[in-house]
Amino acid sequence: MIRLLALIAVLLPTAALAHPGHDAAGLVAGLQHPVSGLDHIAVMIAVGLWAALAGGRALWLWPATFVAVMLAGGALGMAHVALPLVEPGILASVVVLGLMVALAIELPVAAGAALVGVFALFHGYAHGAEAPEAASGVTYLLGFAATTAALHAVGIGLALTLTSARARPLVRVAGAACVAVGLGLVSGLI
Repeated sequence: MIRLLALIAVLLPTAALAHPGHDAAGLVAGLQHPVSGLDHIAVMIAVGLWAALAGGRALWLWPATFVAVMLAGGALGMAHVALPLVEPGILASVVVLGLMVALAIELPVAAGAALVGVFALFHGYAHGAEAPEAASGVTYLLGFAATTAALHAVGIGLALTLTSARARPLVRVAGAACVAVGLGLVSGLI
């Protein structure tokens, strides 16, 4: 599964460039933006890990909620609507979602969706606010939504691959690594 996602990530930008009349630069910028920062990568994968740990409806609802709310946040950022506490919200998301995975915290599906939705708003806003001026908003949004979904899928795939009782603690170790990244970012060590 990870090989397939990697192949898609490599080929998608070139496929977009092959079709004239599309904003390929906006799409490529959108595809690249979520992987330009360790905070974004850690959170996107943590959402997938946590959703897989929870299972059931959370497996698809939490990542889908993240992507949907992130797109709304992206539109707000692109429209230059003021949103307070964006950077602290992003940093908190890395630590909190890492803890959810590391401690295997169980929440009702709706509560988990609300939590990832709040954090998704901050991440989306940051993506939108940093959009290239010349890029089409739609293609840029589609690009960062696709990469975000792919990172969620990496987290889900990793967690589902490690389903045996002996391997399951590795998922929680990945959550602890996310917490460490978050604390490193908060402290300025990373």
